[in-house]
Amino acid sequence: MKKLLGIVVLGFLVILTSNSLEAKTEDFKLTKILEDLNSPWSLSFVSQNEVLITEKSGNIFYINIQNQELKSIKHNLQFLEHGQGGLLDIIYKDEFLWISYSENRGDWKTSTSIARGKFNKNGINFKNIFQANPPIDSGYHFGSRLAIKGNYIFASVGERGQGMIAQDPTKHAGSIIRIHLDGSIPKDNPKFEGKTDWLPEIYQIGVRNPQGLTLSPFNQKIYLSNHGAKGGDWFGASNYGENYGWKILGWGGTNYSGTKIGPKWKKGFTKPIKYWVPSIAVSAILIYKGSEFNEWNGDALITSLKDETLRKIKFEGSKLINEEIIFKDKIGRIRDIKIQKKTGEIYLLTDDGSLWRMHK
Repeated sequence: MKKLLGIVVLGFLVILTSNSLEAKTEDFKLTKILEDLNSPWSLSFVSQNEVLITEKSGNIFYINIQNQELKSIKHNLQFLEHGQGGLLDIIYKDEFLWISYSENRGDWKTSTSIARGKFNKNGINFKNIFQANPPIDSGYHFGSRLAIKGNYIFASVGERGQGMIAQDPTKHAGSIIRIHLDGSIPKDNPKFEGKTDWLPEIYQIGVRNPQGLTLSPFNQKIYLSNHGAKGGDWFGASNYGENYGWKILGWGGTNYSGTKIGPKWKKGFTKPIKYWVPSIAVSAILIYKGSEFNEWNGDALITSLKDETLRKIKFEGSKLINEEIIFKDKIGRIRDIKIQKKTGEIYLLTDDGSLWRMHK
């Protein structure tokens, strides 16, 4: 049974040095708000005390943290929970919801798709505004993170385990897309500015499985995190009309068989701000802006699945300044991270079915 809770775990900041991990000072708390969710994937704030959470298995939950109301919202999405697919990212803005999911296209074929609907606690009638084509019979690498910037919505579309498809701009797999909030295509997308062979929704190509996507409130740039293969995870900027190089580049990783993929980077491709070799299974990200941890303003917060860490990256432009591990092995595999904008407190969603509040 899903329960609203108030379990507190004390934390401490850890500094990543060249030789060791050193405890600095205890300066935050982790409070468990909710448990017993089933493979939760994303959360989005509706108001200061109201959140929405998706479960990969198909549920959308409305939760009022203040009065402890919790209910499942009916919807009409035709999804297929297959491998890494299901109901995935969700964003609330101005009484509307956008959701990414593995759409059931028949015969076990699915696509990373986006739907939009007006928020209603009693039920939501979603309408598709984007389908990644072609549909593919694979349970891997949907990407599926969403970020809103003005009248645009950006989305990450994984390469579905198909490798070099990420270098084919006549297919959506392995790309970052940019469309308007209603699904219409921006007239200044790369296709209309010299990339004539690109599909009209594509903004950038050459990614593998980007499970982090966020808008910086400081410079209005979109940033993403991406899973490598055996090593080669990275964090970097989404740049108009550029190419991150998968699977020409291996970003420092190898195939799971141990064979070499390609160089870490070479001229002509976008260079990430930070690489991780071996892999940390990098997940959701955000650029922090708030009062609760105001010393972090402008820094990237990076979650991970494999090593169960929350990391902080200080950077300027495309230059990495330093990386710190805020905590490790405290709440499990971290799937999503969001800021409660009014307070600046941080909310974390974990694969074991828990929602946590991070505060001082």
